[in-house]
Amino acid sequence: MGLKGSAFLAIWHDIAEGAHREYIEWHTREHMPERLSVPGFRTGKRLHDPAAGRYVFGTIYAGDNVEVFRSAAYLERLNNPTPWTSAVAPSFRNFLRVACDRIATAGNGDGGSFATIRFDLAGPGADATLRASAQGLVQSILRLPGVCCVHLGMARTEVSGVRTRETELRSAMSERGFDAVVLIEGSCRADLEAALPQAERLAAATGAMTSPLVNIYETAFSLTSEDIRAPA
Repeated sequence: MGLKGSAFLAIWHDIAEGAHREYIEWHTREHMPERLSVPGFRTGKRLHDPAAGRYVFGTIYAGDNVEVFRSAAYLERLNNPTPWTSAVAPSFRNFLRVACDRIATAGNGDGGSFATIRFDLAGPGADATLRASAQGLVQSILRLPGVCCVHLGMARTEVSGVRTRETELRSAMSERGFDAVVLIEGSCRADLEAALPQAERLAAATGAMTSPLVNIYETAFSLTSEDIRAPA
């Protein structure tokens, strides 16, 4: 499967106490299939860490390009939520949603565990420095034991920051954004956790990224646009 296309939409959030089961059923049975039916959406992964102190859930949607995430077809869905979406959306907490250009990738397939590391750019010129070192960085991280896929994205907040009807359904939130994010898929959580300190050091060694914020998840559910088109 993998993350197909040249962009991804990364989401982190919590769900109000007592609403987790309903959220998971909605996300699996309606929401992710709806999103993967939007032209240009290719892959969806729901991430889950029940023990996390913040951002218990995550979702990664891969798209053909970053414009998919402000396309007319996608905005039509966002501005016309289903009754089930309207019922679930108010339970979201600490919601962070950012579209990203994927500037480098390494590896194949899918891991059972998934880490996200959000970074700030280190200062003037860091964007160009990171782009020049991006492929070497993901290749270096891929060589760490237990790692099977690595993706590096640059935030495009002007794409994902558009306000819609779904935005209005969620409580007002002001989560800290980021400039770049490394997505790392691993064969098991223990090995991925062991690899993360070295992955952070490799990222810092580029001289382009600082202030890492890490979340580690299990991949709870995956879906592709091909699954949606396939006969039942």
